[in-house]
Formats: sequence, C-alpha cells, structure tokens
Amino acid sequence: MEPYIKVNLDLLLVQRKMSLTELSEIVGVTMANLSILKRGKAKAIRFSTLLALCSALDCQPGDLLEYEIPSAG
Repeated sequence: MEPYIKVNLDLLLVQRKMSLTELSEIVGVTMANLSILKRGKAKAIRFSTLLALCSALDCQPGDLLEYEIPSAG
C-alpha cells in the first residue's frame, strides 16, 4: 500500500463536541463534501476550506491532516 493523508475530522468533532451539521453551517461547506472529507475519500482540499475548518475547529492543519505510511503485513 502507498502512503496517504489521514483526515482526523471525526476525532476533532468529538473533542469539540460538534456535529457535522454544525460544522457545515459554520464553514459553509455542504454536508456531502464534509462527509467525503471525513471518510478520507477526498482527492483534494482547497486552502480556503482548510482555513475555514481550522478556524471553526480551533486547530492547526496538522491536527486535521496526517501523513500515514501503512505498515507491511
């Protein structure tokens, strides 16, 4: 398997006691697009969206996105 970017949106939402619906309203991104991001199925993210997410979740980009190298075996 190849390295990938893990999206920690679920973890941040739980820590902030926030629903995906609330986040969607705050950042102005559709529930469908946030769901794609949350499931790790997004191919890209705009810097403006990343900025809005970090602002709404009071976090750094590195809290939201993580570089993962799958272990062999």
